[in-house]
Amino acid sequence: MNISSVVVQTLPKFLDEVVESLKNCDACDYHLHDKKGRVIITIEGEGVSDELKKMKVIETIPHVVSAEMQMAYSEDELDDNMKVLENADAVPKVLQKDNIDVNDIIYNGDLRKKDLENFAEHLNKVGEESKE
Repeated sequence: MNISSVVVQTLPKFLDEVVESLKNCDACDYHLHDKKGRVIITIEGEGVSDELKKMKVIETIPHVVSAEMQMAYSEDELDDNMKVLENADAVPKVLQKDNIDVNDIIYNGDLRKKDLENFAEHLNKVGEESKE
């Protein structure tokens, strides 16, 4: 089970409406807000993919300017992913090639531009393959 805190931003004039929508939303639990339009919620899911689906629901609420995951706790998934990383090569296979095209190198450090759903699915797939 994963649990993550999320900061939702809205304009102050829409704050009451957004807070009410979040309180009535099955995708999250509302906790608090301030007068500037910042709202703190938590989401829970069986894994990252489940949480990302809930984030998409929150982002579609009218007048939500942004919803950013701040802190995440993922007990079982974290253990599984740590095992994958511990068993992985220190240098990725793509970087072990002698004649590599720089365009073939995929940078995974920028989460804002990442397709997180596909990244989570890929990490789960690698984990399943390492168990075989």
